[in-house]
Amino acid sequence: MSPIESLRVKIFADGADRAGMLEMAGKPHIAGLTTNPTLMRKAGISDYRGFALDVLAEIPDKPISFEVFSDDFAEMERQAYEIASWGSNVYVKIPVTNTRREPATRLIRRLALAGVRQNVTALMTLAQVREVSAALAQGPESYISVFAGRVADTGRDPVPLMAEAVEIMRPHPRQQLIWASPRELLNIFQADQVGCHIITVTNDVLKKLELVGKDLSDYSLETVKMFYDDATKAGFTLPGRERVAA
Repeated sequence: MSPIESLRVKIFADGADRAGMLEMAGKPHIAGLTTNPTLMRKAGISDYRGFALDVLAEIPDKPISFEVFSDDFAEMERQAYEIASWGSNVYVKIPVTNTRREPATRLIRRLALAGVRQNVTALMTLAQVREVSAALAQGPESYISVFAGRVADTGRDPVPLMAEAVEIMRPHPRQQLIWASPRELLNIFQADQVGCHIITVTNDVLKKLELVGKDLSDYSLETVKMFYDDATKAGFTLPGRERVAA
């Protein structure tokens, strides 16, 4: 297993907790940040613009993705220009379709031709990767987020899919593939091995980075001690029972 320092894949912190985002942005191994409406709602954010501008004032030098939140393509386009105006390090997240399964391809192409840097999100098929990559082809630097973790949730191995996505995007050097929604630290190394450019990682998974390369025998002992200590703290007992003679 490669040490974190030698990985080619860039790590983006995924979250909407202001303090957590600022903490992660200060770490040298975090190359960028992403968020989405679901994470923002969980964090209790109600003022979208205010939150975004506050974060951008504190993090002006690393790419940050903010997502449109309309289901109408005309309104998505208006929001995209607004969000793009917030900073030179902003990427606008556009969902691959709306809720009616209508592809966002035309919008993606218009925004790309207008010079808007996008992070097209929620992809899960190679057909979507091909369509989005073609739509972004004439535009500036952009990201394509394939939700490999959700693919894995369906019982499918995402590694071959992500490897093929890398090949589909290879002719377009301004496009970078994001391994989105990882479920475990191992996914960082899998993303690196297939040539994925970026992986988005939540703070919970990022905290496990200190475990990389840990001695497994020591880790086993620590686990045994954890079970023992928790049983002791809980005060568990199994009162003895007298044996009954046969």
